[in-house]
Amino acid sequence: MKIAILGFGTVGSGVYEIAKTLKNIEVKKVLEKDLSKINIATDSYDEIINDKEIELVVECMGGLHPAYEFIMKAIQNKKSVVSANKAVIAKYLDEFLKTSKENNVEFRFEASVGGGIPCLASIQKIRRVENIDKFYGIFNGTSNFILDNMYRLENEFFRSLKSAQKLGYAEADPSADIDGYDVTNKVIINFALAYDGFIKNEFPCFTMKNITKEDILYFKKQGFVAKYIGEATTKSNEYEASVMLNLFPINALEANVLSNYNIITVQSYTMGEVKFYGQGAGKLPTANAIIQDILDIQAKISFNPISIEKKYTYSSNLFKHKYVIRSNEELKGNFERIDKDRDNFYHYTKEITQADLLKLVEEKGYLVVKLSEY
Repeated sequence: MKIAILGFGTVGSGVYEIAKTLKNIEVKKVLEKDLSKINIATDSYDEIINDKEIELVVECMGGLHPAYEFIMKAIQNKKSVVSANKAVIAKYLDEFLKTSKENNVEFRFEASVGGGIPCLASIQKIRRVENIDKFYGIFNGTSNFILDNMYRLENEFFRSLKSAQKLGYAEADPSADIDGYDVTNKVIINFALAYDGFIKNEFPCFTMKNITKEDILYFKKQGFVAKYIGEATTKSNEYEASVMLNLFPINALEANVLSNYNIITVQSYTMGEVKFYGQGAGKLPTANAIIQDILDIQAKISFNPISIEKKYTYSSNLFKHKYVIRSNEELKGNFERIDKDRDNFYHYTKEITQADLLKLVEEKGYLVVKLSEY
């Protein structure tokens, strides 16, 4: 199979590197502004689209535009597409699937969630047998590196962030990772395969950048480790989802996920809890997932047809959970307990709904942490 790669950065070059080792995949063109990077580079997308020999396009550009336009143009010209771009997939998945079906080609996106971890394929396999009750996990390696660094080395948040940037785990603008946009996109994509529905980012997403070294040390004394978690579950045609810090007991698996690793849990009736652990990003793990998609398309392997026709409504009153709210003053309310540590007040709520939580915190910049039930 002859393919083209859009973008020759970290992931794109990784796809090329692995493809060179395989006899049944040939990279014919690479879309790249810097033509000196590789001898098969072109800066003309039309050159790729008009090449009848190219059957598949790998999109490694990132961002919404022109990635959206390039993906749609490839599909409309009857070329299958494989993408790792969670931002564009979370926003336009319905269009990509509809258009690929109309043109009798494939749109695959395993690498968009969990890097090289085969999470999405595994969800599809589980769905062949039964429904999924819930999923949750550490979906973002950058945020996990920061929290792990704060916990083990007792560093402040921004010092840990700078360490992540120095090692290449965090971008110069880290907002997608620390404000939860990246995890939100991955929850939306996971939800599509787990529940056959395409939701939007209308569920709560709390930034993690409010957490301090003092918070980490306080929670450590209580026997907890903070992790940044995305999760979702459904009840009939309603769903609940969130992206926020969770507190896990120190013996929980999630509490012991170190550095920039991910762990994603899927729960169903006969399987119980299944956990997928590994590198959630990086050049070769992500490229491996892309190559796996290409090989599946080539071999006409499909674990479960993707359908996102089911309609769900977000509900902030679906389930009740316990939370911890940290502020620099004692809040009024019916709390289970309130601890004072240095200048901070830690308010432990009773079991309340997301709606109740949002009323309590509004937009006042409090630290909000969920007491994990897992």
